[in-house]
Order: sequence, then C-alpha cells, then structure tokens
Amino acid sequence: MSYRNDSDSVELGECTRNPGYKDADGDGPAARDNISVSDSEEKRDSIGVKRLSDARDEYTQIKPYAGMPKEVLVLYSSKARYRVPREILFWLTVCCTLAMVAVTIAVIALSPKCLSWWQASPVYQIYPRSFKDSDGDGVGDLKGIREKLDHFEYLNIKSIWISPFYRSPMKDFGYDVEDFRDIDPLFGTMKDFEDLLAAMHSKGLKLIMDFIPNHTSDLHRWFNLSRTRDPHYEDYYVWTDCKPDGPKPNNWVSIFGNSSWTYDEVRGQCYLHQFLKEQPDLNFRNPDVIKEMIDIIHFWLEKGVDGFRMDAVKHMLEAPHMRDEPQVDPNKPPELVTTEWDLHSDYTTSQVGLHDILREFRAQMDIYSQEPGRYRFMVTESYDYEEVYKTMMYYGSRLEKEGDFPFNFYLLDLPHNTSGVWAKHLVHLWMGNMPKGKWPNWVVGNHDRTRISSSAGRLYVRAINMLLLTLPGTATTYYGEEIGMENINVTASQIQDPAGKYNTSASRDPQRSPLQWNADTNAGFNEKTNLTWLPLHPDYETVNVEDQMKDDGSVLAQYRFLNTLRQSELPLNRGWFCYVHADANVFSYIRELDGLKRAFLIVVNFGKESAVTDLSSVRELPDELKVLMSTTIANDGKVFPKSRIQTEVGEGLVIQYSTNTLFNPNHPEECYISEKACYLETIDILYKC
Repeated sequence: MSYRNDSDSVELGECTRNPGYKDADGDGPAARDNISVSDSEEKRDSIGVKRLSDARDEYTQIKPYAGMPKEVLVLYSSKARYRVPREILFWLTVCCTLAMVAVTIAVIALSPKCLSWWQASPVYQIYPRSFKDSDGDGVGDLKGIREKLDHFEYLNIKSIWISPFYRSPMKDFGYDVEDFRDIDPLFGTMKDFEDLLAAMHSKGLKLIMDFIPNHTSDLHRWFNLSRTRDPHYEDYYVWTDCKPDGPKPNNWVSIFGNSSWTYDEVRGQCYLHQFLKEQPDLNFRNPDVIKEMIDIIHFWLEKGVDGFRMDAVKHMLEAPHMRDEPQVDPNKPPELVTTEWDLHSDYTTSQVGLHDILREFRAQMDIYSQEPGRYRFMVTESYDYEEVYKTMMYYGSRLEKEGDFPFNFYLLDLPHNTSGVWAKHLVHLWMGNMPKGKWPNWVVGNHDRTRISSSAGRLYVRAINMLLLTLPGTATTYYGEEIGMENINVTASQIQDPAGKYNTSASRDPQRSPLQWNADTNAGFNEKTNLTWLPLHPDYETVNVEDQMKDDGSVLAQYRFLNTLRQSELPLNRGWFCYVHADANVFSYIRELDGLKRAFLIVVNFGKESAVTDLSSVRELPDELKVLMSTTIANDGKVFPKSRIQTEVGEGLVIQYSTNTLFNPNHPEECYISEKACYLETIDILYKC
C-alpha cells in the first residue's frame, strides 16, 4: 500500500499491521516496521520526514490487544466512544444508589412503629403454687413451669407473668417479701430461676416478674434494723408515736380489715401496714428507700428479666400529716369503721409524688432497654374503680413516660350485668378515657378475683375469651382461663389463703386451684405423690389441657385460633376499633385498617336469650356476611344477611368480609386507634398516614 502526494511521495510499509504491537523484548512486526521506516526516513529530506510523521498520526488506528502497555490502554480508553458510555454508567450507578438511599429513608420515616413483644402477644399470668409441681410436695415450682413451656408455644403466647417467688414467710403467699434477691426454697433455687429464664429466652418467651414496692415482710432485714433504730434504716418504714393500749394514730384501715397500725414493742412505736400486719409499709419519702428499690430492679434486669408488674402502686405514698380519712357514711360510729369501703382513701392512695417515683423506675428500665430487641416492659396495678382518670395517669404524660399501660380490671365487672349494653359500657369506660395514642389492656381474671367462668357462668366463657382477644390492645389471661376452669369449693378447714383465715368469705383460694393438665391422678399437676396444696376441681377429668387439645371445638382450641388470628391479621392487632351495635343482648364492633380491603365484624351475645341483630343500616358492610369462626362450632362458615345475624346466648361470631368502603372515616366519633397506620396493597407494606 502507498500514499502519494502531488509534490512528494511517501511509501508506507505494511500498514495493515498494528504499529502499537511490540513484543516484550522489542521484536515483532511493529519493531521491524519501525526500523524499516526509520531507514527510509534517513534517505528522505527533512520535508519528507515531517510528512511521514503527519500521515502516521492521521491514519494509524490503535486497537486493543492482550498485554497492551499502560500508555496504549490510556490512549485507547480515552476515546469518546468508550469514555462516554463509561461515564453514563458511573452516573447512572450514583443516581440509583442515591435513589435507593432516599427510598430507604422514606420507608423508615413513613413506616409506623413495629409492635413490641408486649403488644404482639397476650400476657399469661402464672400463679406458681398452682401451675406445675415437679418435686411432689404438692406445690408448683419453677422447674414445673420449665417443664410446661411447650404449652405457651402451642397457644402462641410469648409473654409470661409469674406471681411472686421471692423468699418469703408466706403470710400473704409471696407478697410479703423477706429477701428481694433470693428465691423461696418452696419454688426452687436461683439456679432453677436462671435455667427457667434461659429456657424461656431460647423459645422466644419473655418473663415478667412481680415487683412489690409498697411493703416488705416483717422478717425482712430492713425492718429488723429499723425497729432497733439503726441510724441508716430508722426511717425505712412509716413509724409514729402511739401507746400499746391507747388509741391508734388515726382511723386508717387495712385492705384486709381493721386498723392499719400495729404497735411494735421493740421500737415502742406503731408502724403502718396497708395490708397484713406482717407487711409493714416502706417509707418512700426516704430517698434511701427509693435507691434500695432501684438497686433491686437493677439486680433482676441484670439477670435478664424482661419486665415488671408493679404491685399495689397507689399505696406507695401516704399523706405526711396523717389526718383521719373522711368516712363514706359520716354518721357511722368511728368504732364501726373497719373496712376500706368505709373510708374515702384520700390520704393513703395516689398521693402527690407517687408518679415521680414510678417515672424514675421507668427511667432505670429504659437504660436496659437500649440493647436491640431487649425492651423492658413495665405494667402497673392500680384499681381505682369509678375514678378511672386516676388509673389513666399511670400511662404517664406526652413528655414523660411511665408504665406501658396500667392493668384494666373493668371487664371483671361483666358478670354484674350480662348484656351487650353493659359490655360496651365497660369497654368504653377505658377507651373513652385512655390518653390519645396509648395502648389498651384487658383483664378478665387474676389471683385475687373469682374466675370469670364462675362469676359470669360457663356459658359465657368462650364469648368472653373472644371479646378479650379481638379488642384492641394486650389481653391478660389468668392460668386456666384458656380451658375454662372454674372456682373450687373450699371448706373452712381447707383454707390456705391468709386473707381467708382472717375472713372466710374473703378467701381467694377458690380461684387458685391447680391447673388441670390431664385426666390422670391429680390432673397431671403432681405426678409423683398424691399431694396438692389445694383441692382439684372435680371436673378435671373432662376439663383439662390434654383432652381439649384433641377437640377442635374446645375452649382451648378456640382460644388458640383467636390468638393466632389476632397476631396474623393487621386489622385485629393494630387496626381501628369501631362500635357498631349494642343492645340488651348483643355487643358488636368492627376491626379494620386503612387501605386494607379485608375487615372483621365481631358479634357477641352477652344477654340471656338468643338474638337477631339487624345491621342493615351499616352501609359499609356487605349484604351477606360469612362466619369465619363461631364459639358454636356448628355455625362456622354460616352465611347471614346483614339484616338478620343470629346468635345464641353466650355465642360469639368472628365475621371476615371484604369492602372498599371503610367504616371509620364516616363514623370518627365511634372509632379508636392507638397509632394510625395505612396499608399499601400494591407493595404490601404499612406506612404512616
């Protein structure tokens, strides 16, 4: 090939070869060409040499090849056709990364707060004396609880509250604490506790301990030092001057009856006890007492417990002036004032400064909640009866946090008037007074109150469990309620409860009988001997866990179904709660979530006769409604027109339906939600709305 110019000509040798190619040692076509061209250039004049160089620059095309040197690679990669796509890809990657970061931030910012473990599961109360006996002494213990942890997995329950197991002389069955840092030998050892806690955590279960701040046992070291006037402990309890044979310091009355004051011969003064005389009240106006109780909280949190139930908190502070409390009946002779119901408890409960102490407890627990996934829960016990506004104060304020919720005992009054209107009234008593954005709680039984199956009647057990598990918030289940256990009959000679020994009619033994595990000897509670600390209910051969697990229509099976449904369905675990209907028999409400087309209608008959409920005026409901689950198993899957929803006495219905029109936007005054969230169906996420 040759190149010819009018004035001169330059011969180019084999230019089809790549002039950029060169062997590592300098050989190769490019090297030879360079030599040839160089020799040729020597024969040319200076002008010819210059033109040869120009031609080479203009026509030489460098192509990639293996092993090319860096200089050639740079020259090759800098050409526009390669540089531009590379830059486009780079900026496209940057933009995509920024977009993903922005989307992630937006999702986090718009996502509602995840439900914590204490919101996602019912709280199950274990009365340890009665749950499971592992050593054959007739009393339940910590090892027995550990043996039965599978029961909670079966029920899909994650939160377990265990009543006191501290070292105690058992004058009030553990609520009189002799040592807050030790386990009573009746229940086991500290190692048994640690093994139980480890086993629970390995199964994803949370342990809530009972914490008893108001008082100690009279055998506690602090009290013995206080009564001997040790300088540090002298004011650990509430003391005042009085004479052994003289009048009491004032008319304050114990929860268990009679005066709250007992004379101590060692100290020569009276001490306050709002419960038994063996339970002297601590003096929370002494900062050292508060510090001691915080240290105890730290002790158990260090062990790994997940939360505390704060017992009898409204009694923690008393008025320092110690004046007589006003009588409910001013005309009643003072000597006949012997019960707490005879007085307005203006000076012994809910005193100024109480909530400051509880907020300090909460702040200490929050320190331990900083570990991811280890939130420490706090619930307070304060039944204020008609003064519900006092109970609501235990939620804390918008600026200062206190308990996660106070226990709600109002559903315990359901048996007083079994009707739909009464049920709605009790629910609304809480929902209508609860601070905005707070999380509700529901209790239908505990160790101090008659079992709901006995007070309301066995006929209503399933309906009450349905109410408990479909209302918004956290349900609290007392052991045995999941199978419908009833109170036992206890004769005077069988009474174990210290309160019952003071007053037979006040005995709490009937609701504390051993849990009925199976139809074997001692109902499977004690499989080693024939001892049970309280008699068993005679129905244990038919009402027990093992048999009910085999029956799809049992109380246990329905409890499990409802609990699982609640945890799996967004409308039930965090959606709107809306009143729909209430009359002499039926209480009905809707659970729905904004953006979700699936909703639930709950219809429960608390009355004394079968009923037909007409909901035709509720235009948001479809004309036909199919029953997802009925407490009468034969009605599962039944279809009702919304104008004629039929229920029998004690029957409850869970009806699932689809709708494009939600109830809550059109009836805001009838609806409540703790934290509003919306569902985006296209990408299956929740977001704040």
